[in-house]
Amino acid sequence: MDSALTTVGLPLALAIIMFGLGLDLTVGDFKRVGRAPKAVAIALGCQVVLLPAICFGLVVLFDLPALLGIGMLLLAASPGGTTANLFSHLFRGDVALNVSLTAVNSVIALFTLPLITNLAIALFLPDEGGLGIQLSKALEVFAIVLIPVIIGMVVRRLAPRFADAMDKPVRIASMVILAIVIVGALISNRELFFDNLGALAGITILFCALSLTIGFFVPRLFRVERRQAVASAFEIGIHNATLAIVIAQTVIGSVEMSLPAAIYGVLMFFVALAFGFLIRGRVKATEQPATQPVAS
Repeated sequence: MDSALTTVGLPLALAIIMFGLGLDLTVGDFKRVGRAPKAVAIALGCQVVLLPAICFGLVVLFDLPALLGIGMLLLAASPGGTTANLFSHLFRGDVALNVSLTAVNSVIALFTLPLITNLAIALFLPDEGGLGIQLSKALEVFAIVLIPVIIGMVVRRLAPRFADAMDKPVRIASMVILAIVIVGALISNRELFFDNLGALAGITILFCALSLTIGFFVPRLFRVERRQAVASAFEIGIHNATLAIVIAQTVIGSVEMSLPAAIYGVLMFFVALAFGFLIRGRVKATEQPATQPVAS
């Protein structure tokens, strides 16, 4: 059961999720990036540079064991998850920008994710020369991430009505599959999970909260309009936990490295919902017109 989940279930689940992402994408989504260059550049800068640095600081602060620390940085290097679009829609973000950011981020992550993960391994486990993402494994990551996306884009190009009809079912299936993958990974490694839950719950919640906060307020500091800042917040704050789990367990071959992503994948929904209601309430408060005194 455990072997089947790792070798077949996890890659298949990721492939379906990435295929669903591809069904939402067109070449125009990549071109659209040029229409909001400031919002895209700030969001990607936060995602690629700022978050791994903050995650490293948290790993040191929480004094995590080496494998869990590498797992946290693997999670930080993962691109935005497909559920970012759902949260952005729910809290009135620029969903089109979300789609474009996810598309570009997924391509960039093919290069930055192996780099950051290998740097983390070299830093935390300097004697483990054979552990990491070598060229052949990087090509494997490329295959399981980008090929399903390309297939989904081709389907949308050739059969747009079919892609539109499949959009909702594939989204629902992706959510269900994500839940099954995470629950399956936790159940099959329940002893490791419960042994490390106390060490990982605090850091994953804090990392998610910081990612969402940075994703919203940094663009606002640079005068990015609010809907784009909301999209940036959820794109940066909601990482692709399934991708991190798949890479940890099937590419690197470490169950322990996958635990931060698995625990994050469960807790992230609650943190993202709370953050969404918080910023929505904040905006309503700032937009509330001042009450005029009633003349006597």
